[in-house]
Amino acid sequence: MCDNEIEIRRVTDRKGLKAFVEFRRDLYRHCEYAVPYLYCDEMDTLRKDRNAAFDYSEAEYFLALHDGAVVGRIAGIINHRANERWDRRTVRFGWIDFIDDIRVSRALLQAVEDWGRSKGMTEMVGPMGFTDMDREGMLIEGFDRLATMYSTYNYAYYPEHIERLGGFTKDNDYLEYRVKIPERLPEKFAHVASVIEQRYNLHARNLTRREILHEGYGHKIFEVLNITYRDLYGFAELTDREIDQFINGYIKIADLKMISVVEDWNAGHKLVGFGITFPSLSKALQRSGGRLFPFGWLRMLRVIKCHHTDVVDLLLIGVLPEYRAKGVNALIFRDLVDRFQQYHIKYAEAMQQMETNDNVRNLWQYFDSEQHKRHRCYIRKIE
Repeated sequence: MCDNEIEIRRVTDRKGLKAFVEFRRDLYRHCEYAVPYLYCDEMDTLRKDRNAAFDYSEAEYFLALHDGAVVGRIAGIINHRANERWDRRTVRFGWIDFIDDIRVSRALLQAVEDWGRSKGMTEMVGPMGFTDMDREGMLIEGFDRLATMYSTYNYAYYPEHIERLGGFTKDNDYLEYRVKIPERLPEKFAHVASVIEQRYNLHARNLTRREILHEGYGHKIFEVLNITYRDLYGFAELTDREIDQFINGYIKIADLKMISVVEDWNAGHKLVGFGITFPSLSKALQRSGGRLFPFGWLRMLRVIKCHHTDVVDLLLIGVLPEYRAKGVNALIFRDLVDRFQQYHIKYAEAMQQMETNDNVRNLWQYFDSEQHKRHRCYIRKIE
């Protein structure tokens, strides 16, 4: 397939997949705000023999070439469980990167659209990954802010191309906040948390590694996540195999003092909410170029175990629906802010929240916070 000398080539082997992953690193090599993705994580996510999401998904990867050089990439993904859950025929596009040439972005998106059409899909949505645990959305605000490991950074010309290509409309926006960690917890916030604790006998605590790995609490956290997120945009419940991958890949190496869970002591210590945070790995990944070797693993270990950063990433928060009105979020953040103060954390990056998620967004009114990034998912009908 060609478009004015732009060749679209489907990735069919390990060499092509390596080129697919490495293109982004080359494109953003000199960008001070972009954070390299961890190479081994990218390969594991994209390989069909490594990612449990392929149990219910299929994908194709495409490279755009000009004069033999890679100038763009894109993934086409069909999540059959999500399509069944939402009664839609959607092909997702993700992992989209390209040089500033409209011919390239047009050819890449056309490749996914054509593939989706061949599979009977009637709409194209993205950027999205296999699941909600993957990066979602295209950055449309905040180009002069340092990215995080867990969200997408892209040049400002990306959304300009989307608008120029036509047919795409906004499907969903995600907001990110930068929150200053106070020296003392705001009095009103602390009072609310104390009242909730006493009135409902709800209590926040940290888990032990044994509880997470051997007593089922790792799965309990993600069971709450599945219930919490089940009605959110494009979500499909994580399978047991996916949960095992997340526990072994992330929770297993986390500083457990930066993970807070809330239990209902009136219901036999039932787990009703959680908050998962990680010290920011952005600068460590920039210094290592997204590679673990030879010294990338040591830089990341220093951040995770020794807290060589003053920024923390607020990754996930989940509260069972019947407990949201009881203020469980306040208990989670009271516990976490106390830990951040002990670790001398100055700022928290509140990860992507849907702009309609008032339950979480309302938390930031108690803090010195700034909404500084916005990501957008676009949709286009397939004729």
